[in-house]
Parts: sequence; C-alpha cells; structure tokens
Amino acid sequence: MSLPRYPAAADLVGDASFSTRPGDDANLYGTATMQGPATAEVRTYQTFRVTYTTGKLGLDDTGSIRIAFRFISDAGLLQTSDPTAPNYVTARSSGEGQLQIKYDRNGGQRPWNETLTIYQSGGYLKPGETIEVVIGDTSGGSPGMLMPTFLDSGRVFRVMSDIQATGVHIPVPGDPLFVTVVPGPAHRHLAVLPTLRRPGQPFHLGIKAEDLWGNPTGQGPRQFRVDSSLPVTGLPEVIDFAPDSGAMTLEGLSCETEGELRITLTDDRGQIVRAGPMTVADRPEVHFWGDLHGQTGETVGTNTAEYYFDFARTKSFLDVTSHQGNDFQITDRFWRHLNDITAAANEPGRFTVLPGYEWSGNTAVGGDHNVFYATEGAPIYRCSHALVADRSDMDTDAHTLTDLYAKFEQEPVDKVMYAHVGGRYANIFYDHDPRYEAAVEMHSAWGSFEWILTDGFPLRRRVGVVCNSDGHKGRPGASYPGASVFGAYGGLTCFIMSENTRETVFEAIRRRHTYGTTGPRVFAEVTVRLPEGGTLFHRNPDAFPDTATEAVDQCIMGDIVRVNGDSAEISVTVKAPTGIVSLELRDGTEVIRRLRPYAAADLGQRIRVMWSGAEYRGRGRNTTWRGRADFFGTRIEEFTRINRLNHEQLLDQTGSSAVVWSTVTTGNMMGFDARIGPEPEARLQIATSLGNLDLAVSDIGLEPSVMPAGGLARELRVQRLPDGPLPASVTLQERVPLRETGDTPLWICATLEDGNQVWSSPIYLFRD
Repeated sequence: MSLPRYPAAADLVGDASFSTRPGDDANLYGTATMQGPATAEVRTYQTFRVTYTTGKLGLDDTGSIRIAFRFISDAGLLQTSDPTAPNYVTARSSGEGQLQIKYDRNGGQRPWNETLTIYQSGGYLKPGETIEVVIGDTSGGSPGMLMPTFLDSGRVFRVMSDIQATGVHIPVPGDPLFVTVVPGPAHRHLAVLPTLRRPGQPFHLGIKAEDLWGNPTGQGPRQFRVDSSLPVTGLPEVIDFAPDSGAMTLEGLSCETEGELRITLTDDRGQIVRAGPMTVADRPEVHFWGDLHGQTGETVGTNTAEYYFDFARTKSFLDVTSHQGNDFQITDRFWRHLNDITAAANEPGRFTVLPGYEWSGNTAVGGDHNVFYATEGAPIYRCSHALVADRSDMDTDAHTLTDLYAKFEQEPVDKVMYAHVGGRYANIFYDHDPRYEAAVEMHSAWGSFEWILTDGFPLRRRVGVVCNSDGHKGRPGASYPGASVFGAYGGLTCFIMSENTRETVFEAIRRRHTYGTTGPRVFAEVTVRLPEGGTLFHRNPDAFPDTATEAVDQCIMGDIVRVNGDSAEISVTVKAPTGIVSLELRDGTEVIRRLRPYAAADLGQRIRVMWSGAEYRGRGRNTTWRGRADFFGTRIEEFTRINRLNHEQLLDQTGSSAVVWSTVTTGNMMGFDARIGPEPEARLQIATSLGNLDLAVSDIGLEPSVMPAGGLARELRVQRLPDGPLPASVTLQERVPLRETGDTPLWICATLEDGNQVWSSPIYLFRD
C-alpha cells in the first residue's frame, strides 16, 4: 500500500523536522541519523536506534537532546525502568559524563507534545561526539516499541538539541527520521451503499478490507459472488477484490425498480458482506453522506491533506467532505495550498469538497466552530497566531466569536458555520449569529453531545444536527479511535438534497435538511402533516426577516414553520443495516413517545448492560468505567461486546457467569449482551467505579433499569432483549400538541442493536 511521504506536508507548514532554522549553520547544533525498519506494521514491536552527533559547539554540561513525536499517536508509552517490558529506552554517550532520560507524554509544544529528553550531566561532549538512543531496546528482554494502530505515511522522530543548556531545543537535520506505518492483515470486509436514490439515478458501491484497527488493507484479496434484492444495471455477478489500497468503488450503477435494495457479497469461504438498505423511490431530494470535519499532518494530525481527500472519496466512499485544521496553526502557505487541493478535488455532482478551517477560539470567547466557504480564495480569520511564525497579518485575527462575526460582515464570500465540541467546546451562550451558525455537531470521535443541541432550546436557537469525525489521522468518514485519547468512532452527516453540489450542500445546511449518525449510513425520514396548514420559512426568520415563505400542509426535518392549528401529525421511518432497539420522538428535551419494535412477549434471555456519559462538557470529559457483572444462579451461554472499539480495553467474559471491564466513554455508550440460562431465581449484581446495581433477573424487562452515575448524562442501564435479531425497520406516527408560545422542536433519536445512534434535525413548529 503506497502512502504519500510525510516530508512534503512538513515542508508546507515550515516544519523544521528535516532542517535547521533559516539562517543557521547546519553544523552548529549537530546532526542525527536513525537505524530501524523503513516500514512497520500497525501494532507490531520495533526497535529504532537514533544517533545524535554534536556540531561545532559540542554539547554543554546540563545541555540535552530531545526526540519528539506528534501528539496524535497511540504508539506505546516509552519507559526507562523495566528492561523486560515493552517500549524500553536506553541511551549512551561516546564522551564523558552521564546521561539522564526523561519521558513526558505532554512535554513539548503542539503538535510535538510527546517528548523523550536525554540530559547531559557531569561533563560535556566535544564536537563530533555522539549520543546513541535505542527506542524499543530488546537487549534486556523487551519486545520493542509498540507501533500505532493507524496508517501513518511518516511517524516522525523529531530530533532537537539544546547545546548551551538554555531550555530551547533547536531541530537538527537528519535523514531518514521517520518510519512508514502500514496496515495489518484483513480482519473484515465492508460494503457501502447510499441510503436513498431515485429510479435510474446513478450510485456507487464501495467495498473495503479493514485490518483489526479499521485501516484499509491490501492484505485481504477475495472473490465475491454478488446477489441483489433488486435488479441493478452495471452490477457484475462476480467481483474480484484485490486492490493494493484495500478499497474499490463500482461507479455508475443504477436501479430502475422502486423498493429496498440490499446487496450481498459471498466469498468462497462463506463469508457474507452486506450493503444497504438503499431505498429506491421517486423523490425530489435524495441522500448524500459526508464528514466535513478532520485534519492532517500539516496541523495537529497525521498524513497529508492530499491523502485525506483521497481517503474520503475512495476509502470511506463519501459524497461530501471538508478539511478543518486549527486556525492558529495554519500558515498562509498551507491555506493557499489547501484551497488549491479543494478546488482540484471538488467534482460537482459526484464529490463535493468545501474549503474551510476550524476557528479554534477558547470556550470563554466562543469555543470551536467550523467555517465552510462556498468558493476558494476567501481569507482565514484566525483566533490567534499562536503557532504561526509569520505575524505580518495579525490584524486579520478574530480573537472572539463576536469578532469573527464582525469579520464575516466585511467578507462577501458565502459561508456557513457549525458549532462543535472538541477540546474547546462551542459556547453557545457566548454569542450566536443565525446568519452563519446553522448547525451543531452532536457526535464526533470526541464522543456524543446531545446537550450542544438541547442547551439551545430555551434560547430558541434553530439549528440543524450534524455528525462528523473531527479525526486527526487523515481518515474522514471512517475514523476509528484506536487506542488513543479519542473514545468514539467518528460520525457521518446525511444531506437531503436534489443533487450533490456546493450550492445544494449550503442550502441543505441552511435549511437544516440534515441528520447525523455515530457512523453507519441509516435511512431516516421525518415528516409532519399540518391539518390546518402553515407558513414555511426558507431561511431562519430570526436572521433573515425578509426570507421567502410558502404555504404548506406538510414539512420535513429541519423546517421552520408557523402553524395555523394547535397540533401536528408526525410520521417517522428508520431503516438501518442492523436491528433497532428503540426510536424516541422528542419535543425539545422531553421524550413524548418511545417505540420499540418488539413487545414484552418477545423478550428472551438476552440481557443488555450499557454504560455511557461524560465527566463534564470540557476537554477532560473522558469517564473511566471499571466494573464487574456477576450472574448468580445461572451461566452466560453467549457473550457479545457492543461498541468496544479499542481492542486493548478490557471488556471480557471471565468464567462461566461474570463479565469484567475497564473502558472509557466520552458521552457515547458501550457495553455487552449476555444470553443466559433460563433459571428463574437468578440475580445480576454489578459493581462499578461509579456505583452498584443489584437486580433479580426476573425483574429485568422491556424498559431499562437505570443506575445514575453523576457527571454529564452518565449512567448504567440494564434491559432485556429478544434472543434473535431485532427488526431493522420501524415506523412511528403520533399526533403532537403545539405550544401556544415558543417553538415546539420535534426530533428523533434512534438507538441501534450494535450501539450506534441516529439523530434528526428538529422540525421547529411555532404558533406565536
């Protein structure tokens, strides 16, 4: 599998990993070389030998050298205390004195946060003497250094020196100082379809092989026999799948027959890969899927922007995407380059790419917001120049969200914004301009955040729901958390539009014709019938008082409608690739109807235990759940993990009747299913780091038993499910009374059998 070489990206942002500072003598601060494998498979153990040679000035007593790694990594944490354990590091010098080693996970300047510093003491080094650092030293029995879980075109070893003990480390030249991390063998195959197309409208089928950690891998050739629930023009009977990239796309397919399309791929081993369902119906608007939020090695992430856009189109089979680097790290040079890439990658009708960036102001002055432009060439208004060395254009900075809105007033280029929750969560109470901020990001690799929407209801905010990855690994649309600080799989947004262009994407965002998921492509349709009619506003009238209007007797998700009567009739349909546990119809923060596609009589011996939530809204929201569940008087006959995306987190059955776990949630959920024996006197006792629960198994029924756990929407839930697969399609109809004053925001949340969720944008109905 070929990957773009990382140094190209580093040169774009003026990264000094591969050269000294401009104007410096290259021989002044020393040089470095590295021995080790040029490529390494994910999650293998490797050894690297970095040799630093002093320059003209030598290295003074108490001076040091430093090897830094990018913050976005889940490689093994280095250590110097146990020569038999993984990630052991040693250092030795050819000169006098002693060396002291200090490892710090967050000791350097972003993005080079992870540092290994080797201090010289008790003497000095003369010019030409060396320090040799062995990372993953196996001489004492260590297996080596554990590699990351994700593809990386260059895991860089950034070598720096502080030769005069000033506390300032200067990058030194050296080549090569990086290793290419490649995927492992195929763990599973996936197939992806859109969720809604018109008869005869072209669509594509994506097929991908993923390793254990979700990386596309060429180590998984297969021949698949193809079966289809509806006749599809252009679909072969047999597919030979052996791409070096790990993914392939069958373009130009079409289906003339209305109905529900499912495609099944079966290989000669009997492995079955399913794609769909895709609804084929004569509709004016159909579904296009996107992930508009992620970044790469030019800022805080990994890999290149070119790789990012190629991945979006050919590896995760997206229809819409954008690159969102932190503004305080985007140089003018990279901003121009990024605009060149988006212009070249954008293909109206097939693949829409929006230029943009992440305005990354602190939460106190507005918090993170995603900015999207309709055309290239627009300026970037940074929250600061914190990591941009050229400060000649600091007068363009917008230090607060209010400042950013003021800058937008002066800029004619069309733009829209999302409020999002990352490290610096969006502060919707600080400021909000509905002319620009049209949506909130409810889920990303950082977790799930219903509060970013519901906090706005009392303020009468009328925004849409979107979900993205906010991935930092160059994998939009398929952003796995790996074993790092990210706790969730990245989300996707469905755009409801007539065609796939920048203009229609902007229109869908502004009219809130979007819904989001925690990752899967799910068909969701929410419509409202108004018995006495109403007036639909094409734009939010709070921001656009002169917006176009039309008389309607029905509307769809995201619409803003002044209703003539005092009630509305809502209809919901959800079709998923897996079973559906529940469908909730919500009026603001209140669940007014919870539908389960099964009844109490259908329940079997499957007990579901789920935990979820976060510490609080901010950066340190990760919640560690340590627990044990014991089934007394019965045994576990079948055990299934749900949403355990980090394969190194503990979530295992132990013995015949217990489950133990040590996992992390960041607003999202995870847990397990246990199918147990039918003993009527059995009990379930759960002890966790956040509370305990003791239940008679006979009392576990249709509705969950809940253990509140403090924090933010943090709880543990136990419920009983049918033994067999759950229905994958549900419909709901409900007559809803409308408030006399204020909005009645109607929206849905569907929870799937595999732990994924779906949220619609609210329909904002009002009478006043």
